Amino acid sequence: MLIFLLVVQAIIAACLVTVILMQKSEGGGLGMGGSPSGLMSARGAADFLTRATAVLASLFVLLSIAMAVLTATSHDTTIDTSLARKPSAPPISSQAPEPNSDNPFATAAQNAIAPANGPAAPANDSVPLQQ
Repeated sequence: MLIFLLVVQAIIAACLVTVILMQKSEGGGLGMGGSPSGLMSARGAADFLTRATAVLASLFVLLSIAMAVLTATSHDTTIDTSLARKPSAPPISSQAPEPNSDNPFATAAQNAIAPANGPAAPANDSVPLQQ
């Protein structure tokens, strides 16, 4: 029943868009044009496209409310588990190094590079190259 109403809703929506696009533009948004034959006049209200728009819009809103009520009152409590994720193994995490006590704000990457005994000695104690 709900699928049928959804198809009818789509057809009404397409007709509503078509009727709205077929209407003559009055120059102002929402029918607020300055002409005396605008949307609120007797001639404008009697126009076929205006009446069709009002009827289709009313049907659209009423059908939306009806489908919401049908969906809320349906007692289908079955749960579709076809797309349920299977539990995966917990991620393997490496042992993080102990934080450097000299700098409490150092990141794990900096602590991994810095030696645990203190600052490293220069790798090359030789005399600088002369040119």
